[in-house]
Amino acid sequence: MPGPTPDAPQDARPTLEAVAARAGVSRATASRVVNGSTGVRKPLADRVREAVEELGYIPNQAARTLVTRRNGAVAVIIDEPEARIFSDPFFSQQIRGISRELSAHDAQLVLLLVEGSGDFERVTRYLAGGHVDGALAFSLHTDDELPSVIRRFRVPTVYGGRPGRPGAASELAVPYVDCDNRGGAREAVRHLVSLGRRNIAHIAGPRDQTSALDRIDGYTDVLPDGDPALIADGDFTTEGGARAMARLLERRPDLDAVFAANDLMASGALRVLREQGRRVPHDVALVGFDDLESVAEATDPPLTTVRQDVEGMGRLMVRLLMERLNDGRTGTDSVITPTELIRRASA
Repeated sequence: MPGPTPDAPQDARPTLEAVAARAGVSRATASRVVNGSTGVRKPLADRVREAVEELGYIPNQAARTLVTRRNGAVAVIIDEPEARIFSDPFFSQQIRGISRELSAHDAQLVLLLVEGSGDFERVTRYLAGGHVDGALAFSLHTDDELPSVIRRFRVPTVYGGRPGRPGAASELAVPYVDCDNRGGAREAVRHLVSLGRRNIAHIAGPRDQTSALDRIDGYTDVLPDGDPALIADGDFTTEGGARAMARLLERRPDLDAVFAANDLMASGALRVLREQGRRVPHDVALVGFDDLESVAEATDPPLTTVRQDVEGMGRLMVRLLMERLNDGRTGTDSVITPTELIRRASA
């Protein structure tokens, strides 16, 4: 009696040649369609796409990179400690917007965190190796070395937040996406003034970040003769806001309003005010910045805050980067004005 018949070999992975044969076109034509090139007549392109779907063909990424000179990956670089990135909902919202828009462009997100010198060296090597098509960098600090690395290796880049100090030439050399931090801060303080508040304090963010500096400027635009004792530095965290609030109450127990530079610091301030018997908003009015739902709606009472579209800004960063990649430009050779950013965001 004959033994069992050996299992038939599994079908080999479909090849581009098989796709071309199924579609009845040349390999070169099939390659152009698969790699997204133009110049192939629609009936032929449709036949190639049908063959790809029928055969379950998956392009070889290494071979595709040789043809398109694209890796299909974008680095998202955040210069903050890991603990903060995964605890601050601002970052999760911005990354969500970035991820969704990259998916729409069939690109992968590569998250690179920079917390110390070792991380900086690793990220530098990675960017120098050409593993990504471009980069999105945000939460940078004024003494950050990353922009110089990006320029050195000519990595097409879009920044989240205005780079450099106010008035610095560097802010005109690279594309970036940001909200009107100064204008938003002015509106927050004007709102508190309209409520009849007179001793309005400000909990500022880190002064090595332009968003914090712009919000301080917005506060002082409305209160140019304010008491410096009414400004306390925080660090954009809940605990930082709580510590700053405690210092403010020690210095100026008569304060009747607070503008915090972000929602997390506002939530920390609210906790300290409650612990010290101050009613919000009756005794002390409080305004934050960001309008992060997970923070603003979780406080009691719900937080009054300045809204910025954090997820939308992440999406816009990707769109701008993809435009630059498709135009073949690096991240440092043109200027995109705030007016142009607004036009593209509303398009």
